[in-house]
Amino acid sequence: MSRLNDRLNQTAAWVEEALKKLYADHGEPQQTLYDAMSYSLLAGGKRLRPFLAREFCAACGADPSVANPAALSIEMIHTYSLIHDDLPCMDNDDYRRGKLTNHKVFGEAMAVLAADGLQTDAFRVLAQSDLPAETVVQCVSLLSCSAGPWGMVGGQVLDMESETRACTDREVLDIQTRKTGGLFRAACGMGVLCGGGSPAQLQAALQYADALGLAFQIRDDILDVCGDAAKLGKAVGVDANKNTFVRLYGIDRCEQLIKQKTEEAISALSDFESPELLQDLALALSNRDR
Repeated sequence: MSRLNDRLNQTAAWVEEALKKLYADHGEPQQTLYDAMSYSLLAGGKRLRPFLAREFCAACGADPSVANPAALSIEMIHTYSLIHDDLPCMDNDDYRRGKLTNHKVFGEAMAVLAADGLQTDAFRVLAQSDLPAETVVQCVSLLSCSAGPWGMVGGQVLDMESETRACTDREVLDIQTRKTGGLFRAACGMGVLCGGGSPAQLQAALQYADALGLAFQIRDDILDVCGDAAKLGKAVGVDANKNTFVRLYGIDRCEQLIKQKTEEAISALSDFESPELLQDLALALSNRDR
């Protein structure tokens, strides 16, 4: 796992530097907007989605840096979703990653606009990259489908609409495969597209993403019940009344599901020549405490 940790740290350091350059003071009059965007972009985090994009690109035999535009765009989309998720009209959270949430620092209106700016600008980063035009179109299509009404946003709607009633296991699955799984699919799939992978490798990457995303969300649900707020950097127990996997199955069954989905993710990597880091990542995420 030391090789995995080294690569995760290297990726996080690269992402941090690249994100700092996006909205530095360029003399624009709307610098307050850029400051709000940068505040959340640079608030830390695992940088898992950029890592997945770069590593799937590498697993297809290409230099991982080829996927850099995809890696940045997925982190921008992820960050916009977190800003919106923390708003009073959504989850109403005061802290994210141990820091005050965007609206607590910049106000609700600016937080909404910062998130809107990140969402839109993510596609500029892809469109103005040096990737082949066909690859750009494929990445834009995958990212928009995964993040928009067919994916993450649609999952958020289902989540909101289910808050006043108990859900079936199918309904909970429909919510979480869109909310969490959507961006995992985009990251893994764009990595393969950037790396020139085959259709079989693209399908395998999406299967890995689906399984990994479910295991990740189930672990999140467990941590909301029995995690350490100091380690998580946010409050726990906020999902007590939501339709989570823990509420549906209980902790013991959830632990079994995490193991099952992790094994499914690892099995999906057989189409790649050197998937060791992606295998190690799935195992590490299954046992995380933050």
